[in-house]
Amino acid sequence: MTTLLALDTATEACSVALLHQGQILSHYEVIPRLHAQRVLPMIQQLMAEAGLPLSALEAIAFGRGPGAFTGVRIAVGVVQGLAFALDRPVLPISNLAAIAQRAWREQGAQQVAVAIDARMDEVYWGCYQAHEGVMQLQGLEAVLPPEQVSLPRTAEGDWLGAGTGWTYAARIPVASVGLEVGLLPHAQDLLTLALPAWQKGEAVIADEAQPVYLRDKVATPKKSS
Repeated sequence: MTTLLALDTATEACSVALLHQGQILSHYEVIPRLHAQRVLPMIQQLMAEAGLPLSALEAIAFGRGPGAFTGVRIAVGVVQGLAFALDRPVLPISNLAAIAQRAWREQGAQQVAVAIDARMDEVYWGCYQAHEGVMQLQGLEAVLPPEQVSLPRTAEGDWLGAGTGWTYAARIPVASVGLEVGLLPHAQDLLTLALPAWQKGEAVIADEAQPVYLRDKVATPKKSS
């Protein structure tokens, strides 16, 4: 049976989760600015509860962003340290997708428009649809002023708005059937997204555990060929 660990520190929430023998154990705390102090003890506690050594892990999933720069860097640093020490591959998972997956898990939402407050009067934005219980990105993830976000061109039906970026709801030109502004990523949902990626052979080596800020794509010019 697959044994995967997931961790996330990209937002105000800090969480870890373990998949072993088809069962999931997890710890979740909303602890702004305390992630660096808490995430490793949380992992140690989780493995102790499962009665497993870290060497039992087959791969480690992590929230690769977008999110708070410091928080995303903490996750990358921790996962690289563990992956190098254990010689295990890693599975980078979108934090926007994790929020959408949580909305599906907790509310059965089939279509979720996720917005995370990106500061600087912008939001991280991504739209997701559930396919066999796993959220799939529709279009692209982006960082935009709230007024510039949109649903996919082929969008139909009802969409749930989720994430801290929906505090700008009055400025977002997207109709939603409900808002879950307080919904944050949870490592349990990272596992749900990571398992099919692992089964498809999409894990990468620790060196490739890189943060995704989205702003980098805008700020870095393409090299000329």
